[in-house]
Amino acid sequence: MKEKKLIALALAVIMLVAAGTACSKSKTVEIPALGYVGDRDVVEIDLSLEMVPLTASPAMFGVAAPSAPGTLTKSNSKAVIDYSNSRDGYVMVKYVTPTSKQLKVLIKGPSGVQYNYNLRGDGNYDVFPFSDGNGEYTIGVYEQIEGTRYSTSNTLTLTVTLSDEFAPFLRSNQYVNFANSTTTVAKAAELVADKTELMAKISAIYNYVISTLKYDRELAANVKTGYLPDVDAVLERGMGICFDYAAVMASMLRSQDIPTKLVIGYAGTVYHAWIDVYSEEAGWINSIIIFDGSTWKLMDPTYAATANQSSEVMRYIGDGSNYNAMYLY
Repeated sequence: MKEKKLIALALAVIMLVAAGTACSKSKTVEIPALGYVGDRDVVEIDLSLEMVPLTASPAMFGVAAPSAPGTLTKSNSKAVIDYSNSRDGYVMVKYVTPTSKQLKVLIKGPSGVQYNYNLRGDGNYDVFPFSDGNGEYTIGVYEQIEGTRYSTSNTLTLTVTLSDEFAPFLRSNQYVNFANSTTTVAKAAELVADKTELMAKISAIYNYVISTLKYDRELAANVKTGYLPDVDAVLERGMGICFDYAAVMASMLRSQDIPTKLVIGYAGTVYHAWIDVYSEEAGWINSIIIFDGSTWKLMDPTYAATANQSSEVMRYIGDGSNYNAMYLY
């Protein structure tokens, strides 16, 4: 995540992401950067907005896995948007008929930031978080015609009221993808079994991931847009790219009931990634785990409040004022 182009945004750690049935009369419109498309038959999707992965016995504490019960849906012959569990911080979307065509889901929340996601084409659901918290969301599903031209398959506008502010950052989604039965969750439980303090748990998970995984330079050089981490496969191989590191760490932390945000944005003028966690005592601890383009670092949150911090720490964390978050996963 080091170049401004950042190989585009991974961690997506790292891969950041509107709405109605197709009309009989085609129109083509431009989608301004991070802008909402609107209800159109044919739209132009700016593919540069895609998040591209950066290169250079367990318990879930009662947090249920994402599901699509069909209680509340916006459906047609092309796509289903299941928002039955919007209070839990997510929406589930699937394309009805399996297809090899490129599919997109665009989500815009109350902050005005538009998230550009890829959607699987195998007829199964994908999970997308309501990262913006409470407010109005527009969700659109699109099918590629050619190049950047996409036809509108389905759209929905709804008002989301979360059960609590942490809901989107405790559950699995397309980028932080885990389940009770995964090796990743079991390993997290093992790592923190004798830990009671938050920082001790974070340190145990951080140190394990950093010492276990090696950077996969071959994958980094050949990774394609739309790559998504399989956290268990990453651990089995012992190798991954930045996106993989972030997804594994965030999955482990969330599985231990630690609200965790995977954040993409700028630190000064550098495209950057970091992980925020929530503490009952301190609230959200920002930038506790950061990636500077070549190295993951665990920051002691007390560094930002003490005069004894090292120059290296301050080069990355500053006073926090130069951090500009763009995407939350």
